[in-house]
Amino acid sequence: MEFPPQQKPAGDGKIVYPPGVKEITDKISNDEMVKRLKMVVKTYMDMDQDSEEEKQQYLDLALHLASEFFLRNPNKDVRLLVACCLADIFRIYAPEAPYTSHDKLKDIFLFITRQLKGLEDTKSPQFNRYFYLLENLAWVKSYNICFELEDCNEIFIQLFKTLFSVINNSHNQKVQMHMMDLMSSIITEGDGVTQELLDTILINLIPAHKNLNKQAYDLAKTLLKRTVQTIETCIANFFNQVLVMGKSSVSDLSEHVFDLIQELFAIDPLLLTSVMPQLEFKLKSNDGEERLAVVRLLAKLFGAKDSELATQNRPLWQCFLGRFNDIHVPVRLECVKFASHCLMNHPDLAKDLTEYLKVRSHDPEEAIRHDVIVTIINAGKKDLNLVNDQLLGFVRERTLDKRWRVRKEAMMGLAQLYKKYCLHHEAGKESAQKITWIKDKLLHIYYQNSIDDKLLVEKIFAQYMVPHSLDTEEKMKCLYYLYACLDTNAVKALNEMWKCQNMLRGLVRELLDLHKLPPCEANNTGMFGKLMTISKNLPDAGKAQDFMKRFNQVLGEDEKLRIQLDTLISPTCSCKQAEICVREITRKLTFPKQPTNPFLEMVKFLLERIAPVHIDSEAISALVKLLNKSIEGTADDDEEGVTPDTAIRSGLELLKVLSFTHPTAFHSAETYESLLQCLKMEDDKVAEAAIQIFRNTGQKIETELQQIRSTLIPVLHQKAKRGTPHQAKQAVHCIHAIFNNKEVQLAQIFEPLSRSLNADVPEQLITPLVSLGHISMLAPDQFASPMKSIVANFIVKDLLMNDRAVTVNLCLQSTGNKNGKLWSLDDEVSPEVLAKVQAIKLLVRWLLGMKNNQSKSANSTLRLLSAMLVSEGDLTEQKKISKSDMSRLRLAAGGAIMKLAQEPCYHDIITPEQFQLCGLVINDECYQVRQIFAQKLHLALAKLMLPLEYLAVFALCAKDPVKERRAHARQCLLKNITVRREYIKQNPLAQEKLVSLLPEYVVPFMIHLLAHDPDFTKPQEYDQLKDIKECLWFMLEVLMTKNENNSHAFLRKMVENIKQSKDAQCPDDVKATEKLYIVCDVALFVIANKSTACHLESPKDPVIPSKFYLIQDKDFKNDKDYLSAEMRQMLLTGKPKPSPVLGAVNKPLTVPGRRVFIKTPTVGSDPASNASTNSQNSPQTLIKNSNAVTESTEAGARENNENPVIKNDDGGKKAEAGQNTAPTATPGATVPKRRGRPPKSASVAASPAGAVEKEVVVVAVAGAGRGRKRPSEGVPEAKVSKQQPKDDGGKRAIALQR
Repeated sequence: MEFPPQQKPAGDGKIVYPPGVKEITDKISNDEMVKRLKMVVKTYMDMDQDSEEEKQQYLDLALHLASEFFLRNPNKDVRLLVACCLADIFRIYAPEAPYTSHDKLKDIFLFITRQLKGLEDTKSPQFNRYFYLLENLAWVKSYNICFELEDCNEIFIQLFKTLFSVINNSHNQKVQMHMMDLMSSIITEGDGVTQELLDTILINLIPAHKNLNKQAYDLAKTLLKRTVQTIETCIANFFNQVLVMGKSSVSDLSEHVFDLIQELFAIDPLLLTSVMPQLEFKLKSNDGEERLAVVRLLAKLFGAKDSELATQNRPLWQCFLGRFNDIHVPVRLECVKFASHCLMNHPDLAKDLTEYLKVRSHDPEEAIRHDVIVTIINAGKKDLNLVNDQLLGFVRERTLDKRWRVRKEAMMGLAQLYKKYCLHHEAGKESAQKITWIKDKLLHIYYQNSIDDKLLVEKIFAQYMVPHSLDTEEKMKCLYYLYACLDTNAVKALNEMWKCQNMLRGLVRELLDLHKLPPCEANNTGMFGKLMTISKNLPDAGKAQDFMKRFNQVLGEDEKLRIQLDTLISPTCSCKQAEICVREITRKLTFPKQPTNPFLEMVKFLLERIAPVHIDSEAISALVKLLNKSIEGTADDDEEGVTPDTAIRSGLELLKVLSFTHPTAFHSAETYESLLQCLKMEDDKVAEAAIQIFRNTGQKIETELQQIRSTLIPVLHQKAKRGTPHQAKQAVHCIHAIFNNKEVQLAQIFEPLSRSLNADVPEQLITPLVSLGHISMLAPDQFASPMKSIVANFIVKDLLMNDRAVTVNLCLQSTGNKNGKLWSLDDEVSPEVLAKVQAIKLLVRWLLGMKNNQSKSANSTLRLLSAMLVSEGDLTEQKKISKSDMSRLRLAAGGAIMKLAQEPCYHDIITPEQFQLCGLVINDECYQVRQIFAQKLHLALAKLMLPLEYLAVFALCAKDPVKERRAHARQCLLKNITVRREYIKQNPLAQEKLVSLLPEYVVPFMIHLLAHDPDFTKPQEYDQLKDIKECLWFMLEVLMTKNENNSHAFLRKMVENIKQSKDAQCPDDVKATEKLYIVCDVALFVIANKSTACHLESPKDPVIPSKFYLIQDKDFKNDKDYLSAEMRQMLLTGKPKPSPVLGAVNKPLTVPGRRVFIKTPTVGSDPASNASTNSQNSPQTLIKNSNAVTESTEAGARENNENPVIKNDDGGKKAEAGQNTAPTATPGATVPKRRGRPPKSASVAASPAGAVEKEVVVVAVAGAGRGRKRPSEGVPEAKVSKQQPKDDGGKRAIALQR
């Protein structure tokens, strides 16, 4: 547009002023000038665009007001009035201004822009004029005239800067509106927005400026929203220059692009329509820091409350999710942090995030795994519905993380969720049901080895699961129903927690008792031992030892502190008292000057573990009341999600556990009255628990509660005579524990039971046998004579040596016959066998009560038990007992020998043969026998109750066909070795008993056991030596984990010493001695190959047990190498040299006579139905294939698949061991036989039913216990028929009792 020529003024060029206004020149004062200008302003204000005459009349005045004199006047009032005049002039003369010079127009608009700064002060007297100026400019859009100026951008920039700088919170809506109108017209009606002008708008969005002037931010935000269609292109161009082309110089705001994108997205996503694809490009940058910046930005955009970016731009969302797997750790960390906001604000995206969070929950970086947990827990705490079961599962997994920080976060997070939704029910029962597993999972963690885990579980239990801050009734209700809802393992963990806390209280009590004694060396040693044990139960054992020593010193110096601690661990301490004591002890140990006090923190850990914050007399009373309500049917059982029967049973179990740890709290008539009611209930478990509670807590009943006593005695008598076996046991122990006249009471039970024994009614024998056994153990002196008669005449002669019920006529006559199984459920076991099992236990209890072998009864019992094992559980060998019942009796016999071995006087008379027979039970063909026996063995060894030689039995577990059993055995072995090493460290006196405690001393027993393994028949055969090597390494691997005190050399020296001795079991047997030396050479070979330090000097000369080895003369020297170089190579590499074709014909593939375990999983097999494979082959098959075997492979056999599938050559058919169908007779398949069998003579008789084999075995009772002997290779076993005389059982009984 061309500006028109400047208008000529009318007349002679003299300036015409409005009426009453004199000439305005520089000659007048400022006040006068202001006065005259106000009149001019009034005149222009009243003029409109239609006043053509006045416009022409005052044209010269308009030109005059734009002169330099006014535009540069120093007086601000003058400038303001002139600016107002000029604004009106533009309004009046619009659309053509009276000023034609571009420079003049620029000067005028810059002048007006400067005057707008006066808008800043709303309290100024001139503010109204400034507002009038703004209003006039906005209404007329006066600045649009500048579009034709070449440097209009300078004017606009100055205007925008001015308006953004002056706006503040004192401005009203009109001011903001006019500013908006003024700026938006410039943007929308112009040809475009330059980068400099865009910067003046965007700079107000940068966080630093945003915080300085919130009103400027709001103005810019509103402006961008209004002009989005016009300005979007300019914004896209700016970001394209910076992000894609990398031209950071185009703007000073280049370094703030990501902040700007976030703000612009929040203002209006349409502003970034063209920018988002550029961000996808940036996400794939090679620069990790750049990717991190983009991820941070997009995390905010995707996670914003109302953001729909993820649904609107799926490619960008998917690209962003890919950054969860970024190689750069900070990028992955940022993604994980974003997930929390995303889950909270966009639950619909949880499915997309779940898979990526799953991967990150296993991230190698600890911080990322930690933040995954924080992300999920924070979302869950806001609303449980925001996190699905899979996300909660990730947290569950991390409770077992290798890093403590991660485990702690996961455990605490789950605890917070449990308290919020399960305890406080903040989201209803449905949500609580969703996470009901949390309570069990948290308690399961108590099984972990780390003391930190255990302490945290205790803290969680006290603060989140059963908050100790609740009042007693609420607290106990919470505990009562929690205990009822826990699974079995969680209940065990909770019981173990209370047990550990009680044990720690006992240690502190013993420590305080030592402080009461006069100082001496023995006293100091005792204190040191207690402190070391206490330290083991605190975090960071090293620091804990130092702090506990310091705490012990403070205890010795401060009597008041000792009194407070004594009160805290007193059995009568209440929960409220405990809080006071903890507070007082903490106050005494607090040092104000120290900001952190690790010593105090460690003492607090100890106090938290020993303080009774849950259980006291009041708490027990509250629990009993809850139990009574459940019995009466008035409790809230159904509301809490448990049945009344479950509540009653679990409530009694809870009270039973607490009766061990807090017995004093039970002593009240009300409590005992309730327990008496439980004794009368039909539920056997409830009555049993009630009796045990009386046993644990009733020491004062006889003296203080006579009425309870008179009611309790007849009930206990009744339970001991006619209750369940468990009730009978508890009743006998209860009478022995709480009554002074226990002898009279026990006699009243013993006499009628001993007279009523009748082997013909076995189902009525079980409870009497249990009661008699425990009575004889508890009062051996009183009942020694009558018990001996019962044992000799009834237990052995009538019960054990006779089989009355014919449970099996012929083995496995029909498919599916349960008697062909190796194990059956408890309720399927015949009463006679149950009675025999209890009879065996009675023998053991009787002997354990006597604790002497003066009458040689122990020798006879051990021979009987050995015969039971040799005969596979069928002592009479009359084939009247099923396979599963035989398994029960073998287990009972093995367990009985092991139980007797725990008593020193009986351990000394157990022969090596009997020890070997007992040990071979761990290789029994029945899976359940192996499993239960191994568990009993482990528990007895872990308590240091069994001699060290029994640890050697675990070496035989290397032969177990089930992988899980081998793994479990190794864990048991590791645990037992650790227990013994720790015991030696903590007990200085243990140094004198190293031979019976040091784990390395198990090696002589292991070597002897393996040398007498019934499977070890061919000492020079590779397969058998390989088995020996595996058994040796099974033990040595754990022993040689560390080379402490040069233990590897000690082991080598020990084996060398054994090689210089003779086998005490059979010193004249050359073959047995040779096998012993071969095992020694294999052991030396294994040690030398696994250790480079074994050839060093041994720290001491090892002692070998004289019971198993005879020391040779000093001149004797055995330097013979019993392993050939070829055999060593084969043992080392497992690759024997290839044999000639002819030499391999008919060669056995495995050990002859060795039980063949096919290590292949059985599909659909019943874990409780281990069918025997010994009784399903025709005699022809047995003879024909005596030296052939089936090649076994291991393919992940499971524990419940004891007898896996046997593959036959013809057609690849499978015969499952759990069924009674006999496998097809094929060449190369031998019948597996049980380990530990003695030589047999049997006949092969063909049955009419079709090749059903029947063997009757002769058991040599005297001298039984020798391992199975095999006939020479190629010579079939002779099998002859034999009839057993009817009175054979009686003769056998007499022989056993000699």
